[in-house]
Amino acid sequence: MSSQSGLLRELVLYMRDNKKFWLLPMLAVLVGVGGLLVFAQGSALAPFIYTIF
Repeated sequence: MSSQSGLLRELVLYMRDNKKFWLLPMLAVLVGVGGLLVFAQGSALAPFIYTIF
């Protein structure tokens, strides 16, 4: 868990220092889609979600 928080901290510092705040919405979408795929993997929704991609 500490390595993940270190990675998150480094990412936030990178975005702040280099003024790359436009990366935040893209990262949020990627995390959301990844969470959706993990959540739906064991459910009855999996065939419908996988047809989208």
